[in-house]
Amino acid sequence: MALGIDGLASGLDTTTLINQLMQLEARPQVLLKNKVSESQTLVTALQQLNTRVATLGSAAEKAALPAAFNVFKATSSSTDVTTTAGSAASAGSMDITVDRLAQNQVSVTAAMTAWPDSPPVITVTGADGTATEITAATSSLDAMVAAINSSESGVTALKVASGVNADNEPQYRLQLSSATAGASGAFTAHRGTAADTAAGTATNLLTETGAAEVRAAQDAQVTLWAGTAAAQAVTSSSNTFSNLLPGVDVTAAKVSTDPVTITVGRDQAATTKTAKDLVDSLAGVLGYIATNSSVTTSEATGSSVARAGLFTGDSGVRGISARILSAATAPVDGRSPSEFGITLTRSGSVEFDADKFGKALAENPAAVQRMLSEISSRVAGVAKETSDKFDGAITLRIQGQQSEVKELNTQVAEWDRRLETRRSTLERTYTNLEVQLSQLQSQGDWLTSQLANLPRMESSRK
Repeated sequence: MALGIDGLASGLDTTTLINQLMQLEARPQVLLKNKVSESQTLVTALQQLNTRVATLGSAAEKAALPAAFNVFKATSSSTDVTTTAGSAASAGSMDITVDRLAQNQVSVTAAMTAWPDSPPVITVTGADGTATEITAATSSLDAMVAAINSSESGVTALKVASGVNADNEPQYRLQLSSATAGASGAFTAHRGTAADTAAGTATNLLTETGAAEVRAAQDAQVTLWAGTAAAQAVTSSSNTFSNLLPGVDVTAAKVSTDPVTITVGRDQAATTKTAKDLVDSLAGVLGYIATNSSVTTSEATGSSVARAGLFTGDSGVRGISARILSAATAPVDGRSPSEFGITLTRSGSVEFDADKFGKALAENPAAVQRMLSEISSRVAGVAKETSDKFDGAITLRIQGQQSEVKELNTQVAEWDRRLETRRSTLERTYTNLEVQLSQLQSQGDWLTSQLANLPRMESSRK
């Protein structure tokens, strides 16, 4: 705690004097703090560079995969038929005719006021022969609907009003629907147990008088090469035909009488985007390094002041930039990447020419694939070596800087203790000075008073 010693005897502004002395004493610590700030700023810049290089590596790894070029797009000549191409697709074309769409079975029972049997039992038999016996809690139709809907029969039930009977009692039909479309969803329903149904003694609900089949279960069907000797029917339980062409799914929404042409071709737009994303990521890394390596000037007090960037003169970062640039622009099979739209600029960066790349891709896709795959592999390798989270060059550089910051902060803390001791020493010294001066002043005052009381010489002569 600072002592209040200002001007006790000397009249000096001791606090200000000590503060000024402490400013001089603290100069080495100020320099250390400035060094800490500079190192922390460099660490932040290196971390941002590391993130950009890692992102570049991910884009390069993606572009290096064969799937980056084996991208195909399927189209249809009809809006009623849609297509989806997967990674296994290949170029080709084929005509199909949509004969029918998939649908689920929907049947209704005859009109009734309550379940006609006791106990109220129904057996639903699927297309595969699996019989599910269902017993309702009561004979009410609501109880039967609830029992059917909670069963695992693959059938749902709905009670539908159907007027009144001769006794003016309200009656209803049960609408039974298969939960899945296609022929595999077909079913029968009998009044009685599963044993009765197997024995043929149970009543078929769906063939009773007044019952009806609203919609039959059926698979979707398309015909390939319709009208030719090679005509071939293909069915599906849904309206989507998987792998009708290799890696291509076709979904029909409407029956067609005219052939629908399915065409599969290379998706140049997707391949071009992959290449552009890679070059944009390259340009982003190189631009970030260039911006932080440049020397800027500003006007201050009438003169120009030069300010170096964070990476100016940094041979390590400069080496990383050179390696990335070399990986991206070195020839492939004796041909420059500029022939394919990846161009080295005057500023030492790269840019992408989409038109040039698209033209090269259309003329010689194999050559473009080799070129971009090789460039991507080289860039991915450099990116991994420099940004690996364990032993990448930038990672190690960051760790070194962080260790330096830690050591500098330790020295700053030691200076805090040293300066605190020095301030205490100065305060004690000046306090003692003031005490000594005060004592001397007291003695001087006493001497002055004693001298004043001595007899004058003239008085003693008389």
